[in-house]
Amino acid sequence: MSDPAKRPREGGERSRRRYRSDGTPIWGKRAIDGPGIWASCVKGKEKQSVGELYDLFESLASELWPESATTGGSGNEEGCNSSDDGAIEEELDLEKRIATELASITRPRKEQRFANCQTNTPCVIFISCKAPIDPVALVLKHIENVTNTGVTRTRYTHRLTPVANTCVANAVEITSLARRVLKPFIAGNPDSEFRYKVELKVRNHNTLPRQTIIDAIVSCVPSGWIVDLQDAEVFILVEVFKSVCGIGIVKNYYTHLKFNVMEIANLKNAESNKLEGAGRVTGKEFSAVDREA
Repeated sequence: MSDPAKRPREGGERSRRRYRSDGTPIWGKRAIDGPGIWASCVKGKEKQSVGELYDLFESLASELWPESATTGGSGNEEGCNSSDDGAIEEELDLEKRIATELASITRPRKEQRFANCQTNTPCVIFISCKAPIDPVALVLKHIENVTNTGVTRTRYTHRLTPVANTCVANAVEITSLARRVLKPFIAGNPDSEFRYKVELKVRNHNTLPRQTIIDAIVSCVPSGWIVDLQDAEVFILVEVFKSVCGIGIVKNYYTHLKFNVMEIANLKNAESNKLEGAGRVTGKEFSAVDREA
C-alpha cells in the first residue's frame, strides 16, 4: 500500500505536467524563453550592448507597434462655468488634482516589452520579446534602416539573429517547434516552393549531433521545397545554445551579410566614401580643364 503522504505530491506533479495539442510536453520555465533576438557583441561589453539594444528595440517597436495612448480624464477640462463663488471652483480644482494624483499612483505599471535573459556567456545576449512584438519583423526593419543609412545606432553589437520561439534542445521539441514556426510562413506563401537552407549555429551544446538537429528541421519542411546551399531563397535560422533551441525564418540572409549590422554599415559607408571620392576627383579634373581654357 502506497504512503498516503506522497499522494498529493504525486498528483501535483501530474497536474503540473502539461502537453500541447500535438502531444509534446510543455516543460517548466527556462532562463531563456519565448520569442526573441540573439545578439553577439564585443567581449566585455555585454552590459553596454544590452542597454543600447533596449533603446534600439523600444524605438523600433514604438514605430512598428505603437502603444495606444491612454487619457487620464473625460476630455472636459473647462471645469465649472459658474462664477457664483470662487471657493467652489477652487474646491473642484483641488478635487481634480487629488483625483489625478490617485490615478497616477493606482495606474498599473507599464509592462516591459523586452527582457534580457542571462546567458552567463561572453559575447552572447538574448533579448526576449512579448506580444505583439515580432522579432523577425523587428530585426528586418533595423537591417533595412542600416542598409539605407549606414547608421547602426549601436556601438558594441555585431550580429542579430531573430527567432520566432524557443524550446528545449531535444529532437522531439525541436521538431514540434519547427512545425509551429513553419506553419504561418507556409500559410502566407501557400503556392510557393522555395529553395532553402538550414542555417545552424551551435554553442555550448554537445548533446545532439548537428545532423540530428538538421534532420529534425528538414522533416518539417514541405516536400516541394528544395535544399540549396549556394543560392537559397529562404533561410531557417536555428540557434542552439546550451539546452535551448530557437528557430526563425527569414529571406535574403546572405544578401544582408548574415544580419551583421557592423558589416552592413561599413559596406554602406565605404560605398558612400567611394562615391564622394570620385566626385572630388571629377571636380579636380574639371577645375584643371577650366584653368587650361
